[in-house]
Amino acid sequence: MKNILLIGAGRSASNLIQYFLKNGIENNWFLTVCDLNLELAQSKIKGFANAKAVEFDINNVTQRQLLIQSSDIVVSMLPAFMHLNVAKDCLTFKKNMVTASYVSDEMKEMNELVEKAGLLFMNEIGLDPGIDHLSAIKIINDLKEKGAEISDFESYTGGLVAPESDNNPWHYKFSWNPRNVVLAGQGPAAKFLHNNNLKFIPYHKLFERFESLEIPEYGIFEGYANRDSLKYKSAYGLENAATFVRGTLRKDGYCGSWNILVQLGLTDDSYQIENLHQLTWNEFLNSFIPEKIKGNTRERLAQYLSISQTNYINNIEWLGLFSNEKIPLQKASPAFALQCLLEQKWKLEPNDKDMIVMWHQFKYRLNNENHKLQSYLVVKGDDETYTAMSKTVGLPLAICTKLILEGKINLKGVQMPLQKEVYEPILNELEQFGIAFEELEMIYS
Repeated sequence: MKNILLIGAGRSASNLIQYFLKNGIENNWFLTVCDLNLELAQSKIKGFANAKAVEFDINNVTQRQLLIQSSDIVVSMLPAFMHLNVAKDCLTFKKNMVTASYVSDEMKEMNELVEKAGLLFMNEIGLDPGIDHLSAIKIINDLKEKGAEISDFESYTGGLVAPESDNNPWHYKFSWNPRNVVLAGQGPAAKFLHNNNLKFIPYHKLFERFESLEIPEYGIFEGYANRDSLKYKSAYGLENAATFVRGTLRKDGYCGSWNILVQLGLTDDSYQIENLHQLTWNEFLNSFIPEKIKGNTRERLAQYLSISQTNYINNIEWLGLFSNEKIPLQKASPAFALQCLLEQKWKLEPNDKDMIVMWHQFKYRLNNENHKLQSYLVVKGDDETYTAMSKTVGLPLAICTKLILEGKINLKGVQMPLQKEVYEPILNELEQFGIAFEELEMIYS
């Protein structure tokens, strides 16, 4: 019997757990699901005998090491900054490890030791990063085999709400960690390449500089750049590309509205506001606008930020930031206060469906002709538990774990899923779950 240790049973783990449970009997797997919330872990394995739930604290070294030592492979769904201790224990006890998170510098530094131990630590095998890598590198390799010279690569992914559940003017609901949404784009400036020119977008300008693109049958979307697109340029084998950018997708109108919150300072997480409960949401918002600007909240906001688009201000009002309702927090950062409000307004209801949209565009030259290829993916969730986010993050992780247990992936070291032995079988199996790309191609002058 193979023992799979899964650490973390949160929002994105539902489909991952179901895959392990449903395939566990024929493959002789036993699944241990660990989470700080025991009740949550138990709810995810209900009705299956080939699993157990464990209340788990990542800082309990003895418990963590005992669980890792008794497993055959470890799947970590922890926040990225918590992976390192798990990785060190996996190295100590010689266990393979799989995560959906970006490869951190600390993880990268472990590569030689992991390789020497004959282990595989596969990272970035979820959605974004994950399916974006699998699908992009497959097309890149296929084009290169035909002799194509790829000049441009653009890729955007978004976790959104499905049209049938879209009942708010932001066209957005939470399907993953709300904190990450509120703090999106903060940190170093976004960096990418456009027409052989290096481009930087600092956070305070990020939501002003977005690209518009259209997905057939689903309309117009806005894409803004991720932090550092260029770290994947060499990994994708596109050293000679003139344009290389990776980013995040939102529905039309989102970026301009969110930019208001950024410019006001409501996404700042660097300080705490005392006695917040004494303020209404309207007073909270107005506390970020200079006193010399007169008028009602709408007028003051428009004047302060020179906003002419009334739909953007309407979106701010819809959130409840103009209301006289008291803030239900004693003390918090502006970002956390905003997050608490958004969690009420952007909550997925029990029968709501979320939606994942991914879009790649390649420009290349082949047989003396210029080609443009668009490849796009749309996946809808089933409900608030088995979401599109859970499918697209969890299923690649699960399939990759299976392939490692079966000895079908023979890589060693700290890796990303950029090899044919990884992307080909995973993409093929994902199609059985309705996770498949459509392509549009044209020749242009």
